[in-house]
Amino acid sequence: MIYISSDHGGYELKESLVLWLEGKGIEFEDLGPDDLNPNDDYPDYAFPLTRKVLEDPKNLGIILCKNGVGVCIAANKVK
Repeated sequence: MIYISSDHGGYELKESLVLWLEGKGIEFEDLGPDDLNPNDDYPDYAFPLTRKVLEDPKNLGIILCKNGVGVCIAANKVK
């Protein structure tokens, strides 16, 4: 399974990728956010996505923010 998520900084790109994945018939799960919220915080989306990816070695994840640094740091904190 491919999981995809973002904070507000990566929201527009996530929505574009969701449409692309749908168009290609690729199975995925969108973990949010469902709408643009400029006050959301990347750990709120990075932690759940990382936990989902770790459930099965076949899982993949796409997590997006403005520069990629914050979500990488957050994802790497999950054991």
